[in-house]
Amino acid sequence: MRSTSRRQFLAQAAAAGGALAVAPHAFAQSADKPYDMCIATWAGENAAVDEAQLAAKLVREAFDAVGGMGRFVKKSDVVWLKPNIAWNRTPEQAATTNPYVVKTLIELCFDAGASKVKVGDNTCHNSRQTYAASGIAEIARAAGADVIFIDDSRFREMQVGGEAVKRWPVYPEIVESDIVINAPIAKHHGLSTATLCMKNYMGVVGGNRGQWHQNITACLRDITAFMKPQVSVLDAVRTLVANGPTGGDLGDVRRLNTFAVGTDVIALDAFGAELLGHTPLSIGTIRLGAESGLGTVDYKSLALKEATVS
Repeated sequence: MRSTSRRQFLAQAAAAGGALAVAPHAFAQSADKPYDMCIATWAGENAAVDEAQLAAKLVREAFDAVGGMGRFVKKSDVVWLKPNIAWNRTPEQAATTNPYVVKTLIELCFDAGASKVKVGDNTCHNSRQTYAASGIAEIARAAGADVIFIDDSRFREMQVGGEAVKRWPVYPEIVESDIVINAPIAKHHGLSTATLCMKNYMGVVGGNRGQWHQNITACLRDITAFMKPQVSVLDAVRTLVANGPTGGDLGDVRRLNTFAVGTDVIALDAFGAELLGHTPLSIGTIRLGAESGLGTVDYKSLALKEATVS
């Protein structure tokens, strides 16, 4: 374990009752100067490669550019991989994270020396159904991960320390992991305009999440600050461009064959917003997150690599 683990940091900060400021560039660049962010896009014909191979190439190319998974996951770390598994939808319906993206992330974590990779989400539809329909449970187990069904009785009220969310039930097994890899799918959302990285953190909290809908922008800012993201990814192999977050109509799905990874959660969300056809600052979570110092909207000002993969 690390001398000062993420687990210890969050525990100390939660006990202190203060909001956590995110340091999007917490990892100093090494001699070979890894990028802060990489956007990998498939340049080949869709029919020329199966989806598993396409997703694996995108994820691996992107992580290579930012210094590899070993920049974030250390030997013996316990990793919590947080996809979006909220809805009883198939991968083709683009309401949940692509299972092949999840598979490759798990493989990279183990290659980096992780002792355990846990995969789980606090779902909206029945978790037994969503984990199966999404394809994530089966593929994650096959890759060696522990598939965790969230137990509502285990949520523990924590001192989030935000302006809108001061105390709230959070899943302790997620917080106590050495690192959390936030892995949403980019898609439309009827309330927050888009589901991206900040929105995906709703899957770490319990309680009456419907209350957050009254002030969703500030609540998501607060839980993002509390989680102190070290690395986030954005799955856009497929995107849902309308009728999100649940979707269901294949006519609302677009195949973009894109994957992004970075250390700045606001930058990733800004890119995701553009990918979905929005001006980043038109989305409340991105605007408030940037104003609160959680990252930069101008992702092109970072050390950015835009890679084409085939």
